[in-house]
Order: sequence, then C-alpha cells, then structure tokens
Amino acid sequence: MTLDDLRVFVAVCRTGSLSAVARDLSCTQSAVSQHIKRLERETGVALLERHPRGVIPTPAGQLLHTAAAGGLGDIDHALRRLRDLVHGEGGSVRVTTGATTVRHFMSEAVVAFRRQHPKVSLEFETTHSSRSCFDALLAGGLDLAWITLDEPVRGIEQRPVVELPWVLAVAADDPLASKSRLNLAELADIRMIALPENAISRSRLDAWLTEAGIAPRSDTSVADWDTAILLAELGLGHAIVPDLPAWHGPAHPDLRLIPVPELPALWTGWAVRRWNALSPLARTFADTVEQHCDATFPATRPPPR
Repeated sequence: MTLDDLRVFVAVCRTGSLSAVARDLSCTQSAVSQHIKRLERETGVALLERHPRGVIPTPAGQLLHTAAAGGLGDIDHALRRLRDLVHGEGGSVRVTTGATTVRHFMSEAVVAFRRQHPKVSLEFETTHSSRSCFDALLAGGLDLAWITLDEPVRGIEQRPVVELPWVLAVAADDPLASKSRLNLAELADIRMIALPENAISRSRLDAWLTEAGIAPRSDTSVADWDTAILLAELGLGHAIVPDLPAWHGPAHPDLRLIPVPELPALWTGWAVRRWNALSPLARTFADTVEQHCDATFPATRPPPR
C-alpha cells in the first residue's frame, strides 16, 4: 500500500469514476484499477461497487476513504508548506469554488493580493457545488473553498463572510416588475428557472418553498446563478436567486430584482480543513477577500459559528 494508491482511491471515491481519475492523472483506466486492486488485496475486502453511472465505495471503502482523505490532506498540506519554506516568498494558494464566485466575490481581492505577493501562484479549481468543494478539501491539496454555508461537515471548518438576501429576477416588462417586494404566496404562479440541481442554494430554496406549500412550475434549469439572471432578463422565466451587486445598475437595463424578505438569507464564505493549519499566504488571501467583501456588500453580522 502506497500513498499513491490511497490518493487514487480517494480521487475515485470523490469523482465516482475510474475513467475521470485516469484523465486527470493522464494515465490509463487500467493503471487506476491496479491501485484499487492493490488496496483490496492488502485489506482483504472489496472497496468499490460498480453501478450503471460509475462506482461508489462499499461500507469498508467508505471507512478507508474517510480515514485516508483526512490523513492525505494533512500530508499534502505539510509537503506544500515545506516547498513554500524552500522557495522563500514564493509558494501557492489553491482555492476551490464555483464557476462565478471569483467574478462576484474575489475579483478585486485577487488583484490586490497579486500586487502584494507577485511571486505567489494563485490556483483556482472550479467545482459545480459547495458539496463538491467539501469533497475536494477533504481529498487534500487545496487550501480554501468558497461555499454556500451548509450544515456542519465532519473534518471541515466553515466561516461565514457574506449574507445574501433572496430576490426574484424578472424582465423589465414582466407584470411583477413594478412590485417593490413579494411575499411567498405571490411566487406560486411564477415560471421558475431552476437553480443548479446539486447546489445548496437550490436545496435550501426548494425546502423553504415546499414548507410554505408552494410549487412553482419549472421547465428550465441552469448551471449557475449568472445564467439564471440572463434568462430572466430575456423574459424566459423567473429566477429566485441570492441578491448580488453586479446585477444592479446600467449593465442590466432590462432586469428587475424584487426582494422576497420572507425567504431566510443565505450565507456564503470560507471552508477549510483547519484554520490554525493554514499557511500564512492562504490566511492572507482569505483575509484580503473578506476585506473587499466588507467594502462591497452591506455590513452584516455573521451567524454563530
């Protein structure tokens, strides 16, 4: 059993696909399978089950995955810290987040950080959901994740940074566009553009609407919030989305954003394995992002941690 065997196994558990890991590692699927078979020979149990859409860990595999992901994350973090020491002011900060996060929450902070630390490598790994960010953090090799805050996750520390109230996005000529605010009952008849299926924002919104007895019809879905805004502005439906400053102003002349104050606000912010184990560079980057968010978004009080 080697570290590479465990790294490959953790990656397969995270992606649910031998072929996807083979592509990421630039090797054959057979080579990936050999790593898994070696672990199964040494442990004496089956670690993966095949399903039509990929593989999932067996109960024994889940046990090994939980233990290995945490240990490998610590080892990879220590190795990166050692490389940072060797290279002096160099080093890297690795962040995982959604496709539009940098645009809305980090753009100015990235520029400021780069000016202060020109020799540091900034690496962004895009995922499709906050839950994928959690998996990537646990797999190791990453410093920070920007997420929509969710229930506590074992092995992950979450830090709220920005509170996002909900709005209904509609085209300027929509009958609802003249409203100054909406209550939940008024959402029953909208033609909703569904948020990304695996996103925490989607699951939270669906739960709140279900609790209120509201089931808007929906025949359109998107992969990110920005696409939902675009389709709403084009008049192709209504999007219930967290309110972001970039959607206000002359860049969106045909868009109206109507507050829905009865919906509980979402919180976005950082997730890490352990704050006290972050490198100084990663801490500095996180602090820089928070400072710029404080200047961009209305002042809010984070929920209890």
